[in-house]
Amino acid sequence: MSVASTDQQAPAQGASTSIGLLVAAVGVVYGDIGTSPLYTLKEVFAGHYGVQTNMEGVLGILSLIFWSLIWVVSIKYVLFILRADNQGEGGAMALLALARRATAPYPRLSRLMVLCGLFGASLFYGDSMITPAISVLSAVEGLEVAFEGVEHWVVPLSLILLVGLFLIQKHGTARIGILFGPVMVLWFTVLGALGVYGIAQRPEVLQALNPYWCVHFFIAHPGMGVAILGATVLALTGAEALYADMGHFGRKPIARAWFLLVLPGLVLNYFGQGALLLENAAAARNPFYLLAPSWALLPLVGLSTLATIIASQAVISGAFSLTRQAIQLGYIPRMQIQHTSSEEQGQIYVGAVNWGLMIAVVLLVIGFESSGALASAYGVAVTGTMLMTTLMVSSVMLLLWKTPRWLAVPVLLGFLLVDGLFFAANVPKIFEGGAFPVLAGIVLFALMTTWKRGRQLLVDRLDETALPLPIFIGSIRSQPPFRAQGTAVFLSARSDAVPHALLHNLLHNQVLHEQVVLLTVVSEDEPRVAPDRRFEVEVYGEGFFRVILHFGFMDEPDVPAALRLCHLNELDFSPMRTTWFLSRETVISTKRFGMARWREVLFAFMLRNANSNLRFFNLPLNRVIELGTQVEI
Repeated sequence: MSVASTDQQAPAQGASTSIGLLVAAVGVVYGDIGTSPLYTLKEVFAGHYGVQTNMEGVLGILSLIFWSLIWVVSIKYVLFILRADNQGEGGAMALLALARRATAPYPRLSRLMVLCGLFGASLFYGDSMITPAISVLSAVEGLEVAFEGVEHWVVPLSLILLVGLFLIQKHGTARIGILFGPVMVLWFTVLGALGVYGIAQRPEVLQALNPYWCVHFFIAHPGMGVAILGATVLALTGAEALYADMGHFGRKPIARAWFLLVLPGLVLNYFGQGALLLENAAAARNPFYLLAPSWALLPLVGLSTLATIIASQAVISGAFSLTRQAIQLGYIPRMQIQHTSSEEQGQIYVGAVNWGLMIAVVLLVIGFESSGALASAYGVAVTGTMLMTTLMVSSVMLLLWKTPRWLAVPVLLGFLLVDGLFFAANVPKIFEGGAFPVLAGIVLFALMTTWKRGRQLLVDRLDETALPLPIFIGSIRSQPPFRAQGTAVFLSARSDAVPHALLHNLLHNQVLHEQVVLLTVVSEDEPRVAPDRRFEVEVYGEGFFRVILHFGFMDEPDVPAALRLCHLNELDFSPMRTTWFLSRETVISTKRFGMARWREVLFAFMLRNANSNLRFFNLPLNRVIELGTQVEI
C-alpha cells in the first residue's frame, strides 16, 4: 500500500509542478502580448489607415492578425526560436553567444552577428520604454468609456501608476510576483469570454480563420495592405519575451501556456472585437472596452490596469536581466546590481537602468498623451528586434545545428520575408514619432560598441608596456625583496603578464607578500559554468600563483566566495590575511590610431563613471588597495 501511494503521489506532484510553472509563465512571459487587444484593433480602424468596418475590411484584418500570430509566434518563436537555448537560457545576449560560437571560423560573419545582437539588444531597451507607457495609457483610457469628461485625468493617473511601479522595483517583486500568474490567467480567461460573447452576436466573423480573406485584402488594397502591417504588428508585441524569459521556466511550460490559454484567449478576443465592429462601426473608437457589457466595464478597467502593470513589470525585469548579461559579456560598463530575492537568482535590480527607463517612460506619456498617438511610434523597435533575432538564429541553424539546408533555407527565408515586411511597414513610423525608440537604440548601440572597442584598445595599450611573467619572477629570484605575511591578490585581464598594480606596489612600497596570486576573471559565452570548471591554478614558485576564474553570463561573480573553494595547501584566502590590489586606469585621448576622438572621449567618460571591480566582484571594502595609472589611447 505504501509503495502504491508513493507512486501515485509522484505523478501528482509532477502535475502540480507543471501547472505551477505554466501559471507562472503566463504571468511573466505573456503580459506584453496579452495586453495587445487593448489597442491593436483600435489603432487599425480608428487610425489614419482608412480601413473600412465592412465585411471585407474586418475579416481581412482579423485573418491577417490570426495568421501573423500563427506564423510569427506559434511557428517561428515557439517551434523554432525556443530551441535555440544556450544551456536553457534565451534572449538577445544568449543568442549572440551562440551565434558567435557558430560563426567563429568566419571572422567577418562573426562581426556581423555581433552587430546584429547588439542592435537587437539596443532596440529591446527602446521597446522597454514604450511598452509600459502604451499599455498603462490604454488601460486607463477605459475610464473615458465609463465616464464623460475624465479625459484630462488619463495622463496624471497613468503617470502615478508608472512612477509607483518604478519606485517599488528596488524592493523586488518576490511577494507581488505570486499574484502575477493567477491575475494573468484570469485576464486571458476574461479575454476569451468577452470574445465568445461578441462572436455569438455575429458568428460569420469566424470566416476570418480562412487565409483567403487575408490574401484578398492584400490583393484588393495593395498599398494599404503593406501599410496596415505597421498597425497589425501591435498584436505581436511581446513575442520576443517568449525567448527572453525561457531561462526562468523552460521551453515546454512556455509553449503549453501559449497553445492552451494565451493563443485561444487572444484569437477569441480579436474575433469578438471584429464581430462588434461589424455590428456597430462607431465602436471603432475603443472596441475592447465597448465589447464588454456596461455592468462589467469598471471591473474590466481595474483588471486591465493590473494586467498592463504586470506587462510593464515583465519588460522592466527583462531590461535588468539583459543588462547583467551584457555586463558579463563586456558590452556595458559594470554597474551595481542588487539582488532582491534570496531564493530566486534571476530577481535583480539595476538602479541606473530603472531610473533611466522611468525618465523615458514619463517623457513618452507626457509627450504623446494617448495610446493612439504612442501606437504610431510603437513597432519599429519590436520588428527590428525580431529581424535581428532571425538573422542570428539563421547562423545557429545552418552552422551550429547543421540543419539540412533543404529544410532550413525555406523556413528561414519565410521568417526573413515576414519580418522584413513588418519592419519595412514600420519604418515610416520613424517620422511619425517612432524616432524616439530608434534614437534610443542607436545611442545605446554606440555606447555598447564604444565600450567594447575601448576596453580592447585599453588592454592593447597596457600590453605594450607589459612585463612578461617569467622575466619578472627571474628578477625576484636574483634580487628578492622583503616579503610581508599574508596573501596578495592582483586582478589582471592578462594571464601571461605582470599586473601594473603589482609593479606599482613593488616600485613604491618595495615589498611583496608571501603568497602572490595573479587573478584573471573570464566571462564565458555560456550562462553558467560548472564548479569543476571554475578554476585554473598554476604554481610558478617563489610564492607566485596564477588563478583563472571562469563565470558564465548568468553567474554571480562573487570572487572571494569562489576563491574560498580553491583548496590549495599553499594558499590562504582567509579574509584577514588577504589583501586585494586593483588597478584603476585613467584614459587620455590622443591622435594615435584607435577610435574616433569623440568615441575616445566618450569611452574615457564611461570608464571614469563605471562601477569599480571592488563592488562588481564583491570584494571586501576594508581589504582593497587601488593603484592608478594613466593610459593613452
